[in-house]
Amino acid sequence: MADSEVLHAAHHIEYPYSRSLGPVLSAFMTGLRDGRLLGVTASGGRIVCPPSEYDPDTGDDVGELVEVGPGGVVESWAWVSTPLRKHPLDRPFAWALIRLDGADTALLHAVDAGSPGAVATGDRVVPRFRPAGERVGSLADIEAFVPEGGAV
Repeated sequence: MADSEVLHAAHHIEYPYSRSLGPVLSAFMTGLRDGRLLGVTASGGRIVCPPSEYDPDTGDDVGELVEVGPGGVVESWAWVSTPLRKHPLDRPFAWALIRLDGADTALLHAVDAGSPGAVATGDRVVPRFRPAGERVGSLADIEAFVPEGGAV
């Protein structure tokens, strides 16, 4: 088939959706708005953060909400050299799994470290929250995590 016979079409695929929140996730989002990070108690006394409405191991209802963090440890990460339009930062950053102090599970978020040499597995990071008047109860209320002891 000649190149002139090939059909071309640009595609942009997105899956926008809205979600209602139950009591556990509503409390988590309210905590973010207030500059606090919350997890829930699950089976065996584990603390799950971000919290879920149901125990991830048993499917049972979760226990009480508990405050975790605010700091944590980078468990794994991947560097983003060229951020996309919908990424949380407009400059290079790392996506990282961060196990917050007091939690037994990890939270996925951006780390604003400046360069790939400035982030490593095992590093301690802390959240950089948006100013209080700009927070709305969203994971984006945390602009990014930054290396502990030195803001970027």
